[in-house]
Amino acid sequence: MLKCREVVDEADQFLSDDLPRHRQWRFRFHLLICKHCSRYVHQFQALKDATSFMHRKASDEEISRIMDSIDD
Repeated sequence: MLKCREVVDEADQFLSDDLPRHRQWRFRFHLLICKHCSRYVHQFQALKDATSFMHRKASDEEISRIMDSIDD
């Protein structure tokens, strides 16, 4: 059985579908029986989704608005 520490260490690989199949099954089984790890992986996915949105390139309008507020 996977330990919680292993889930933390491999969460990114799991969410990116980069774990070998046998490891994915063990990971999924652990998530079924461990509410703490299940919550962790859910929150980690939400964080990954949020940071990809946050790192988009600013539009010219956004840059102008920020520069105007700095000048004031």
